[in-house]
Amino acid sequence: MTADGPRPGDEAGTLPAPRPGDEAGTVPPVALIGPMAAGKSSLGRKLAARIGRTFADTDKVVVLEHGPIPQIFAEHGEVAFRRWEAEAVRRALVPGAVVALGGGAVLDERTRALLAHATVVLVTVDEQVVERRLSGGGRPLVADGITAWRRVAAEREPIYRELADTVVDTSRTPMAQLVDRLEAWLAEREL
Repeated sequence: MTADGPRPGDEAGTLPAPRPGDEAGTVPPVALIGPMAAGKSSLGRKLAARIGRTFADTDKVVVLEHGPIPQIFAEHGEVAFRRWEAEAVRRALVPGAVVALGGGAVLDERTRALLAHATVVLVTVDEQVVERRLSGGGRPLVADGITAWRRVAAEREPIYRELADTVVDTSRTPMAQLVDRLEAWLAEREL
């Protein structure tokens, strides 16, 4: 928040706009990837606030532009959702931004190519923790619960690992400690 109101990108899901001082032309975006309900959005929002960068949640961008994800899947199908998701990722991955990607965003070949120019953080979580997080989440691909989550996460795991520059697990470590670790890791990496 600035004296003039919220900064662009402060609202959850809005696309970031470079601000003076963001070093927008020189600092690669930080992209958080990983399975559904791993905590990418919470971690990304807190990390962006800590390091003074803009934040975007690509799932929220899609929802703002096209409606609730379950409704998109029901009315337009997964193919349309993936197309809109890839476009949201393309617009969000700007230098200096912190971006939380939906769990399946990495399935898109163009998105994977964009991530080659980003600092990629794989956010993981164990099954016992994610099972509690899934209840009432409105996630079409895991409507059947932990069994579906386990299958989807296992299918995507090799892609996540291939793209990741570092891995953080949100299962038991307090979010503030994870942000501390990532802030220190980014500072070393960007020297």
